[in-house]
Amino acid sequence: GLLLGGVLKGQELITSARVRSLADQNAAVQAAYYGFIDRYRQVPGDWSATASAQVIPGVTTGGNGNGRLDVTEDLNRDGRLDPNGLAIPAGGNNAVIVAPSADLDLALRGLVFGAWGTAGQRCTTTRRLIVHHSVRERLLDALDRARRSLPVGSPFDAGTLVGPLIDAQAFDAMERALARARADGGVVAGGARKLADRFPNAWYAEPALVNMPAQTDVVRDETFAPILYVIGYDSIEEAIALNNDVPQGLSSSIFSRDLQEAERFLSAGGSDCGIANVNLGTSGAEIGGAFGGDK
Repeated sequence: GLLLGGVLKGQELITSARVRSLADQNAAVQAAYYGFIDRYRQVPGDWSATASAQVIPGVTTGGNGNGRLDVTEDLNRDGRLDPNGLAIPAGGNNAVIVAPSADLDLALRGLVFGAWGTAGQRCTTTRRLIVHHSVRERLLDALDRARRSLPVGSPFDAGTLVGPLIDAQAFDAMERALARARADGGVVAGGARKLADRFPNAWYAEPALVNMPAQTDVVRDETFAPILYVIGYDSIEEAIALNNDVPQGLSSSIFSRDLQEAERFLSAGGSDCGIANVNLGTSGAEIGGAFGGDK
């Protein structure tokens, strides 16, 4: 993501003043900084006109190939938008590898929270499950049972685990992605709009689980919605290649009891993401500190 209030990237603290200084020297930074402020005031939440998939060295901390950035506002005390406090978390298209030796109960918990918690709208949300063929059907069955049991509803209601999407455009993007997945041969469970009668102006969606025949373009194009794509693999080399075969590169994870396999995933020849976890999901990075990275 891009943090205009200050980003700790490597050893350098990039403050809002430093970003403005970079903007005066670099056209790409200028477009990202001044352009998004002007655009935000005109069309809140829509960055398609100003946000590119270009990585700006020293400024971005996550893969941002999704073409749409979700904006977190820090307002100053009189309630006005403070450009010096804007945080823009960019995409990750994060994957979890589940190996044959994995503790499937542990993996299930990490996947359910990572994929469908916060309605799939975190930069570290799990978008892709890369699972060994030997445990694929068993894990798919468990995920679908868990998916159907998740309470979707207002965040103000006790017991809610999946809240609304940010707006109608986000729900439309989810529907388009699921349609593309079906066209590619994917088997889609879930994804329907929920609670429209109770909340006609809000956009709640049933979490979606998509069993894909391969990692197609729709899987590589990140959608900020509660969609988990499932792809099978045979060898750890294939799994790592699938993990890395996307434009984004924020967070990644492997569930495995095989020490050599886990070390391979963490090595220079393994995951190319800024975060690489073992037996822990992709979601849950501490936003108050430095985390992430880019390809």
